[in-house]
Amino acid sequence: MAKISTIFVCSNCGFKMPRWQGKCPNCGEWNTLEEQKQISNSQFPISKATVPVQLGEVESGAQPRIMTGMGEFDGVIGGGIVPGSLILLGGDPGIGKSTLALQISMRLDGSVLYVSGEESVHQIKLRASRLSKDHQLEVLAETGLNAVLATVEAKHPPVVIIDSIQTMYSEEASGVAGGVAQVTNAVQRVMRLAKQLHISFIIIGHVTKEGYLAGPKTLEHMVDTVLYLEGERFASFRILRCVKNRFGTTNEVGVFEMLKEGLAEVKNPSRIFIGEEQLSASGNVITSVMEGSRALLLEIQALTSVTSFGYPKRTTAGFDANRLQLLTAILSKRAGLNLSNQDIYINVVGGIKIAEPAADLAVALSIVSSLKDATLDGTVVMGELGLSGEVRFVPNLEQRIREAEKLGFKRVICPRGKASFKTGRTEILPVRTLAEAMKVL
Repeated sequence: MAKISTIFVCSNCGFKMPRWQGKCPNCGEWNTLEEQKQISNSQFPISKATVPVQLGEVESGAQPRIMTGMGEFDGVIGGGIVPGSLILLGGDPGIGKSTLALQISMRLDGSVLYVSGEESVHQIKLRASRLSKDHQLEVLAETGLNAVLATVEAKHPPVVIIDSIQTMYSEEASGVAGGVAQVTNAVQRVMRLAKQLHISFIIIGHVTKEGYLAGPKTLEHMVDTVLYLEGERFASFRILRCVKNRFGTTNEVGVFEMLKEGLAEVKNPSRIFIGEEQLSASGNVITSVMEGSRALLLEIQALTSVTSFGYPKRTTAGFDANRLQLLTAILSKRAGLNLSNQDIYINVVGGIKIAEPAADLAVALSIVSSLKDATLDGTVVMGELGLSGEVRFVPNLEQRIREAEKLGFKRVICPRGKASFKTGRTEILPVRTLAEAMKVL
């Protein structure tokens, strides 16, 4: 016999409570608990058993990926869109998600159904005319989820773009459009249709103030690929980062520049991030970091000045502040530098955030360069620093050196252990300790 019970669900995070409270204990928001009816059966329904499939009997004929023509986008998702996959594209408001989706639609030329719940067809026409003069694109301005899925089944396009998933509404789910229940229901139904008809979906999701994609993190577990479009809203460069991919490697990045005609691909981002006009200044050191399978050269800037207060300041932009405190202690203890009266400022040019420890040696040498007013021109520095001042090995060292050589750098300071690597134009200086690296200055 069916039993009806009442539960309260948070419209912000989806947390369930047996009774109403003014404040959600999970996310801390006020007045977000909504009453919902829950029907449970006292007896489990009897279901028929299904026959499993032998994996060896499944035909292994792989379907070719759908190439969008944007090399940066195709490279990030693993070489093109896999038929039947579900791609979630997220980012802050105004970062360029709709622009990127519209450019992909126009490049695929007639094989895409563009579903917009935020703009009318006339508004989309204005944006498309600004991006390209010649375009053949089928557009559907609709917020009803049932109507959208029925149109997809009738048209059967290879790729469907939904902008955005928060605007989709269905009578079968509770709550308002954009709520946790509506968004989760929409993604579940889209995923089921994508797997049945082998249609690829690109759905756009907004990032909330908590940093979640379209509300809860559960959406990221439901889709095949998760992409983030990052960057400063009023800056020109955008970084497309892949944080989940069932059909390729993760942490791949693509670099775009926001122009009047839309997002333009940046084929060689290292030339942009290193800031060639400021290489001769003291405190500037070039390092190499790995973003997925790509080696990027970044410029690290350090500035030291005598503090005006009793406690010296440590400020970073694009680098971990706790890591800077650790490197400062290593310089004071192992290199004999007096940094107790010095304010230290670290900046990574281009808005990139460095997460790997391979930039430790470069940050340390940039501090020494600023303190001693010495320059380090034409040199790329890479290596992880240990607490005893030793320079530890970093992965993908050969690929980093190749990238430095391609951009014309004459010297590379790297950990000892790869001295056997030979190159014709670049001098490799392997070091074992921080003191050996400081002798180059």
